[in-house]
Amino acid sequence: MRPSQRTRILDAAIRVTERDGITALTLESAAEEAGVTKGGLMYHFRTRDELLVAIQRHLTDAWEAQLVAELGKPLAEASPQEAVEAYVRVGAHGSASKAELAFMVESVTTPELAEVWDDLIARWTPPPTSTDPHDIDLLLAQLAVDGLWLWRATSTTPLPEPVEQALHDRLRKLVAAEDADAG
Repeated sequence: MRPSQRTRILDAAIRVTERDGITALTLESAAEEAGVTKGGLMYHFRTRDELLVAIQRHLTDAWEAQLVAELGKPLAEASPQEAVEAYVRVGAHGSASKAELAFMVESVTTPELAEVWDDLIARWTPPPTSTDPHDIDLLLAQLAVDGLWLWRATSTTPLPEPVEQALHDRLRKLVAAEDADAG
């Protein structure tokens, strides 16, 4: 199935940002990369801000699809424990691009952009409301995975395989169900 022109434009805008940085992303550069006219792009996105919001949604939709696939069922049918476990598994094995990092950083300065990411995170990893050690371990695992994602987006050196494996093992222990700790 061929991607829609809208999806082609979003993917092209992400490529421009990956290659040249977010400041190089203009309606013109995205249109050129997508192989459409500026008018063709503006049919879908009248302004750069509209394009940025659509990119944020495009990225979060892709991430959510990975999370649901990892979870193996709709989020509404999962326990909070299962949702965080899926988030940690996807995050621990996922990769990050410079473009994704740039779009996330850009979102911090604009409430409409930040809302897209905040909604996703709130659904999958709501902050704990208790100081129960297991709830804190789930939060620590989430924060560790978020830090790993940031490190992968900014580092040029991969972790040695034994370190990567030890990190994944430790993350699995942090998110293990409470009953496993008691037994």
